[in-house]
Amino acid sequence: MIVALLAFLAQPAQSTPPPDGARLFRRCIACHALEPGANSPAGPTLHAIVGRAVAAEPNFRYSPALRTYAREYPRWSEAELDRFLADPWSVVPGTHMSFQGIGDPTERHTLIRWLNRPAARGD
Repeated sequence: MIVALLAFLAQPAQSTPPPDGARLFRRCIACHALEPGANSPAGPTLHAIVGRAVAAEPNFRYSPALRTYAREYPRWSEAELDRFLADPWSVVPGTHMSFQGIGDPTERHTLIRWLNRPAARGD
């Protein structure tokens, strides 16, 4: 019994499960909605953001910096969202987005996967 207890105690501690996307999205909800066409003065909808054209949501006024960025990066791929969400201001200098970014890559990937789930894409 003591050997079993010592073997149990010697096991590495379980890591904390990655944060879930809905919880991470709370950081975004002050400016962004998930419903189609639900733009606000602060931010465009994030409905079907993965694969969507950059700076192209109708009825939203994008910064000149993001419109310029869209010429080189025309679609929001998962990789491009990851890069942007890590540090929006360094990726798009002059963006109007006031969010400082998500430094943790696991959190970014979790959020992007959650945004790309069928319900968020309208599937």
